[in-house]
Amino acid sequence: MPGYDPNALQACIDLGSNSFHLLIGRWVDGRIQIIERCSDRVQLAAGMCGRGEISHSSFERGLRCLERFDALLNQYPIERYWALGTNTFRVATNAAQFIEAASDIGMHISVITGVQEAILIYAGVLTALPQNEARRLVIDIGGGSTEVVAGQGAIRHITESLAVGSVAWRDRFFSSITSDEQTLIHCMDEALLAARNVFSRIAPAVKAAGWTEAYASSGTVKMLTNICEAQGYGKGEVSQRALIELRPRFMRQVLEGVELEGLKERRRDLLMPGWSVLLGLMQAYDIEKIKFSTTALREGMLDFMMRNDRALDIMASAGMPTLRERE
Repeated sequence: MPGYDPNALQACIDLGSNSFHLLIGRWVDGRIQIIERCSDRVQLAAGMCGRGEISHSSFERGLRCLERFDALLNQYPIERYWALGTNTFRVATNAAQFIEAASDIGMHISVITGVQEAILIYAGVLTALPQNEARRLVIDIGGGSTEVVAGQGAIRHITESLAVGSVAWRDRFFSSITSDEQTLIHCMDEALLAARNVFSRIAPAVKAAGWTEAYASSGTVKMLTNICEAQGYGKGEVSQRALIELRPRFMRQVLEGVELEGLKERRRDLLMPGWSVLLGLMQAYDIEKIKFSTTALREGMLDFMMRNDRALDIMASAGMPTLRERE
């Protein structure tokens, strides 16, 4: 961009199926400096299963969140911003109406494909890792989709987006909290099997990629990592053994309301779907342990926005939406 100042403030807005995130930063000494970050659990995809459209309540929550984001952006001299819609915007029948309403607020949303989302997630996770030639598997479990990338440095060997997510699995398999143990066991088994079947579609390619390190981002994985840590299963990671051994405790939490250390109240509804999706993925790809990544899509967005002209060329070749100037 002619006249673009690389040290200027930039903003990215990640419009996920479960949460909306805002990140403001700038490029300082070859690294991203975060100035402001905030998020809101909008749950845009809540109740979409079966109807295929964003519900009225979710629609309104989303717009109110964007109004708050817009007010925050007005407090900074933002030069450019990127507001990207992910899975819900790809599949909801009334996504265009939401985008139009957001435009009236002054927030211009671009919808990205699952592959584009995966590219940005991979870039975001790499920002927090050593720059070396390690072969890495990067996973992001969102509300409506899961992105899977295997690569070595900047080279991606697998870039996939699969239709399985924590909010979608909640609405499909755990739409009502049951007090019957056998019913809950059946729901967990069905949800686990369904997730494993979806992930297994690309299992041969994932295993053939020869990765040696596995990382997972998103609120769902953060929730399960916090629980595993609190239950003494290791720091900053989730293992298959932990998820299997903790299953009875998860069930007690749902059936009896027993306190589960490490689980936040606002995340309780995603405990069972999150468990089934992550365990299904780990079983499909033979992952014994997976590390939690604190960086994800939004950091990848800022990395692409700020790095250099080469990154902008990559954006163009990947068909990424253009950046917006802040009015």
